[in-house]
Amino acid sequence: MSGSSGAWGGFGLLPPLPQSRAAWLGAAGALALAALLGAAVWRWAGRQAGGARLQRVGTVSGLFLYPVKSCGAVTLQRAEVTALGLRSGEMRDRFWLLINEDGHMVTARQEPQLVLISVNCENGYLTLNASEMKELRVPVKLSRKNAVHNCRLFGLDIQGRDCGDEAAQWFTTFLNTQSYRLVHFESQMAPRKSRDIFTTFRSTDEIAYPDCSPAMILSEASLEDLNTRLEKKVKMQNFRPNIVVTGCSAYEEDSWNKIKIGNVEMKGTMACPRCILTTIDMETGIIDRKEPLETLKR
Repeated sequence: MSGSSGAWGGFGLLPPLPQSRAAWLGAAGALALAALLGAAVWRWAGRQAGGARLQRVGTVSGLFLYPVKSCGAVTLQRAEVTALGLRSGEMRDRFWLLINEDGHMVTARQEPQLVLISVNCENGYLTLNASEMKELRVPVKLSRKNAVHNCRLFGLDIQGRDCGDEAAQWFTTFLNTQSYRLVHFESQMAPRKSRDIFTTFRSTDEIAYPDCSPAMILSEASLEDLNTRLEKKVKMQNFRPNIVVTGCSAYEEDSWNKIKIGNVEMKGTMACPRCILTTIDMETGIIDRKEPLETLKR
């Protein structure tokens, strides 16, 4: 398909939405160049069937990928979009996950200090670093002898290959908590169906370990507006976007139905419901549980 189609998840800084109103994004299509820093963001103005025209609405100012769910972001200059989210070389967005002994996901909602772990992926290894911890190197291609776990995310089952005892001990030591296992989603494994979480998705929309959608867009203006109402300012990473846009008005991105970045068309549905992860201090790993959510509710 020409230009490959993609999609974004909730991307506006809005109050948490009731489950019945929450809507997310799916993605479909072959691999395609998604975006470059400085690339123009366009949207279709008017009815597409009646000669809609492209209107420039902003510029890509940030690209982020989160290899390990709830851990630190990797800043990109360019990214590719796939049906399962952003990709850069061997890095895939949220293709690694921490689980407990029952296979249930462990995120910064339960272990806020996960946000303090920096992540990279190159030369065939996922590398993780944290304060007072020796660097952890995990091979991207794991031995077939490693166990495959049945994992549980938001009530849905998905597999993940165990990354080994060294990785498990590293996380357990850093978090000073119960035993956890790091798992990796592999290409031959079956993704989760987004439509099993929200019926607004198509039956073909799939994800690995993201909450529900393969990508999220956020504007700098929305964050700036929010920070004018907060006593303690929050960072862009509190909201963990994949694509950041500048040059538009605050919350304007909430109204975009279909946009184009590079040769990829992306279609949105509704804004992303926010959770307590946004209340974690990205510098200390301490969770507040109140702001910025309380302000967003007003």
